[in-house]
Amino acid sequence: MTIEKIKSMLDACYLAKRARDMLPPLPQGVAPSYIHYLDIIEMLESRGVRVKVSDISDALDLPRPGVTRTVKEMEQKGYLQKTASEEDGRVTYISVTKAGKALSEKYNKTYFSALVPYLSDISEEDADRTIQTIEKFYHVMSERRIDLE
Repeated sequence: MTIEKIKSMLDACYLAKRARDMLPPLPQGVAPSYIHYLDIIEMLESRGVRVKVSDISDALDLPRPGVTRTVKEMEQKGYLQKTASEEDGRVTYISVTKAGKALSEKYNKTYFSALVPYLSDISEEDADRTIQTIEKFYHVMSERRIDLE
């Protein structure tokens, strides 16, 4: 890959961030990460997983302490609920509350459903390739970060 192509990829990542910044405003006190967490929890639950902090951490490739902190904030605001395992009291399961589901629906299903017709000329294959490329680029950049400093 050429230097110019690397710069073009970084420019495209910048545009992707700007596109993300165009999402509708969130209610006061709701961080964008909350929507992401709700997505992950709902996806895992749909697969029959009883969700724990470690599941969210693994799915988002984030450190557990940060996930624990965000889950605690979301619980305090009424978007998530923690339940101790009946089999092992040390294990805590996380589920989405009615308020969390309403937030998720408003900012995911409603907004993204409205975008579908506008993005119909982008094939699933092109979208998948873009996602894979950005993820690979991110991993290369994060692994090489130490080398480049």
